[in-house]
Amino acid sequence: MDRRKFVTKGAALATLGSLMGCGAKASSETNQSKKKHRWRMAMVVPKTLPLWGEGIQRFAELVKTLSDGRLDIRVYGAGELFPAMELFDKVREGRVQIGHGAAYYWRGKVPASVFFTSIPFGMNGNGMNAWIRNGGGQELWDELYNPLGVFAMPMGNTGVQFGGWFRKEIKSLEDFKGLKMRMPGLGGMVIGRAGAQEITLPGGDILTSLQTGVIDATEWIGPYHDTLMGFHKAADFYYTGGWHEPGSLLELLINKEAWSELDDTLRAIVKAAAAQIHLEMSNAWIAKDAMAFQELKLNPKIKLKTFPVELIQNLKEISDEIVEEIASTSPLARKVHDSFKEFQQVHQAYEDVSELAYASYLRP
Repeated sequence: MDRRKFVTKGAALATLGSLMGCGAKASSETNQSKKKHRWRMAMVVPKTLPLWGEGIQRFAELVKTLSDGRLDIRVYGAGELFPAMELFDKVREGRVQIGHGAAYYWRGKVPASVFFTSIPFGMNGNGMNAWIRNGGGQELWDELYNPLGVFAMPMGNTGVQFGGWFRKEIKSLEDFKGLKMRMPGLGGMVIGRAGAQEITLPGGDILTSLQTGVIDATEWIGPYHDTLMGFHKAADFYYTGGWHEPGSLLELLINKEAWSELDDTLRAIVKAAAAQIHLEMSNAWIAKDAMAFQELKLNPKIKLKTFPVELIQNLKEISDEIVEEIASTSPLARKVHDSFKEFQQVHQAYEDVSELAYASYLRP
């Protein structure tokens, strides 16, 4: 066996043992006598997308390995089975048993879902992970999704995203007036109210649109994926500190009926594999972005910028209005909002005297 596969399987088995509350003792003979399952898994992005697509395929491989082939998941990228944004409905209907995306894509169907990915000026990746796992977030996620016939768990986190690529410098709120920017989600709603034109484009069309002036600016993810997309060839101003998505959590979405057909061991394996891949994807994102950022810093053409404080304050005021509107859509949305905000205050108070305090010691 390949050493990397051996180590990974060992780590996942340890997690599996923890989830089951006992040591995980594999028994191939016993497993082979039990029912086998074949699942289809769809994604909202191409399965060839580095980090993201790779992570999902690793998840399927890990589940198959740990289950001795009793749960075989075939992965389909965006558009292979149906349009990407139909994922939630297709999992709900059982056309596919499992999917991977981000909860904020479903805000048109479930407004409060945005809190389970990222909201502007919300929590960073550490805060999101802590809220979901230990702050009541998972229970609220279950409460939100259960009536719809699905449930979700975390699998991947992009960390804080970057503010985007601009063809001109942004100095004030006035510079957003008439700006044509590709930015989806709540961030797009915020810049729309700030006077910009919110543009929705698939990933493959962004670079050409930026080069030809169809759009004036775009956000994507962070240094690693932005560099792969080639945005630095079309825009000179790169803004750090993505206020719109400070810690985007990715979700593993599962059909409840399909889940009920699995035995306890297979369910534990799926949870263990998801936890392992969540860690792998989150760590890989940080590492790849950090290394790509070093390369971007050496490019004399690129002007690295931070948004002016006054502009950020204006955007936050607009964001607070939009988030409050979402919280007002239902009693459950209000309950999720309040839990999120309360945990954010507690987490931020601790971050100020721990991570941020330490970081201040390292600055020249």
